[in-house]
Amino acid sequence: MVMIWEDLTVTIGVGKKKKLLDGVTAFAQPGRIMAVMGPSGSGKTTLLTSLAGTLAANVAMSGKIEINGMKRSLYSKEVSYVGQEELLLGTLSVRETLTYSANMRLPSIMTKQEINKLVEETIIEMGLEDCANTKIGNWHLRGISNGEKKRLSIGLEILTQPYVLLLDEPTSGLDSASAFYVIQALSNIAFKGKIVICSIHQPGCEIFNIFDDLLLLSNGETVYFGEANMALKFFGDAGFPCPTKRNPSDHFIMSINLDFDLINEALARCHTASNSKVGIIRTADIRRKLIESYKSSELTINTRTTIQQLKANVKKEEAINSNNVTSSANWMKQLSTLTKRSFLNMSRDLGYYWLRILFYILIGITIGTLFFHIGTGNSSILARGKCVSFIYGFMICLSCGGLPFFIEELKVFYGERSKGHCGEAAFVISNIISSFPFIFLISISSGIIIYFMVQFHPGLSNCAFFCINLFCCLSVVESCIMVVAAVVPNVMMGLATGTGFIIFMMMPSEIFRPLNDLPKFFWRYPMSYLSFAAWAVQGQYKNDMLGVEFDPLLPGDPKVTGEQVLPILFGVPLNHGKWLDLAMLIILLFVHRFLLFLVIRFNKRGVSHVLWFYVMENLLLAKQGLLKNKAPKKQELPRPLSSLENAMSPEYAIVRL
Repeated sequence: MVMIWEDLTVTIGVGKKKKLLDGVTAFAQPGRIMAVMGPSGSGKTTLLTSLAGTLAANVAMSGKIEINGMKRSLYSKEVSYVGQEELLLGTLSVRETLTYSANMRLPSIMTKQEINKLVEETIIEMGLEDCANTKIGNWHLRGISNGEKKRLSIGLEILTQPYVLLLDEPTSGLDSASAFYVIQALSNIAFKGKIVICSIHQPGCEIFNIFDDLLLLSNGETVYFGEANMALKFFGDAGFPCPTKRNPSDHFIMSINLDFDLINEALARCHTASNSKVGIIRTADIRRKLIESYKSSELTINTRTTIQQLKANVKKEEAINSNNVTSSANWMKQLSTLTKRSFLNMSRDLGYYWLRILFYILIGITIGTLFFHIGTGNSSILARGKCVSFIYGFMICLSCGGLPFFIEELKVFYGERSKGHCGEAAFVISNIISSFPFIFLISISSGIIIYFMVQFHPGLSNCAFFCINLFCCLSVVESCIMVVAAVVPNVMMGLATGTGFIIFMMMPSEIFRPLNDLPKFFWRYPMSYLSFAAWAVQGQYKNDMLGVEFDPLLPGDPKVTGEQVLPILFGVPLNHGKWLDLAMLIILLFVHRFLLFLVIRFNKRGVSHVLWFYVMENLLLAKQGLLKNKAPKKQELPRPLSSLENAMSPEYAIVRL
């Protein structure tokens, strides 16, 4: 097994294209762990996502990426990618997270005992025995540490025993001990015959010594590729030896990070120039000389020669057959696993449904108290209409509370989908099944309280219709909120957008005005037919008032029937029955769920990391403009950094003009 990438170039933009990677050529062999280093914006993440096949749609790539002589295929099982962000459900334990992932990805022919054995082996391999039964942690649960989360993320990827493991900043946010533990675990994985490539910013000496190979990037160009322990010799031969008291990785980054030019230039403006410029060179010039030295060195020739030898040694019959499949588990097993995991997450997260159930019950008691024993007097006619509007208006708006928790679950799904673990249909259907008991509990608990305290139209069928109608209405609202969450990833924007959308859909309903009084254009046709609130409210009006007789306004007059009240006072059409209103709600439910499927299907959400380069470019231009406008006439150059270390000095100091 060998992974080779030749002349890999990645560009972004339509007119003036920006190169994120510029002709990068290297290879990775089994049993060795490679570090991809470079300053921020150098192309480390772009390289890893290129090798993993997860580049953004607005990015163009050219060059060759081969695994054992064959082109890497999308969702190939031999390559696994671990991003910087840990996409995990905080309500699950470490063992449960690994088990659900294994059931969703491993072949369906594997037995439960075999899967559990593999999960336990992964826990031991990643050193997670002490926290195997500990919850990962969320807003109300104290969970595992950041280092354990990193190891868990790696453990999720090695479940399927991939040949290539790609990791983006696996030590980010960790202390030195946790970072060393993670890199040592990766080294053990590589020792078993795997290819491990990870980007890392500025590792300590102990961590740097673990790496076998080093790929040093700067602005998308290769500064060095070869054995990690030979990088110091390369820098020394190029005229920039590392001082004895400096960390090698720090020296490498300081030699090629162009941001130091701007920082030190700004600092130099604060002093009067008194030093000579003889022997001074900027980081940009150091970087340029290092790149030229690498291109003309034997390292480049040896890399090309080794690649040709590796290609010649690879036998086509031994090449891995990379199938474009999303998972080895069948669709039904994926659906079952996602449903169990989603239900467990909903039942353990207090904010997902339990707090809302409590609020719904409190609202039900409040409504029952305000409209207690509403009766059939003449004044109760308007009171019943107000009560129905109060019920659906408040309960519909309360459904927005589940948006933050669905966004977290959606993020986990997007991460799994990007790796081909599961599809959109399984996710949407599993969410319907897992949320059904909770929405049903909300409808039954609050519905029965309201029904018997208010004393709506008596009868078992009327009570059942009220609860079912409330259930379908809340289900449609939940679907609307999910669609908003899939389009607007930010929680605050999602809450604002979701609330606004729900209120907008409530406007063409009897909650605010009778249907006959609505403007015919747009609001009556077609919005009143698309409004879930309109169908739910008029269905309950019919369920409550049809067949009920109310006291007349004046004594001695005949009683007023519900059939007379509904079309005249509330503008409810009686050309169809309440069950058709309920059927329309069910149809809207399926329409919104299908819309959710389409949004998730075609919305490849996740802000691409390439936007970082746009931000950095604009900041760079702004800094340069400010420095030009505010540059004084006299300036003093800072002292060379190496002179402060009382150690071996490089030929040129890394200072700024």
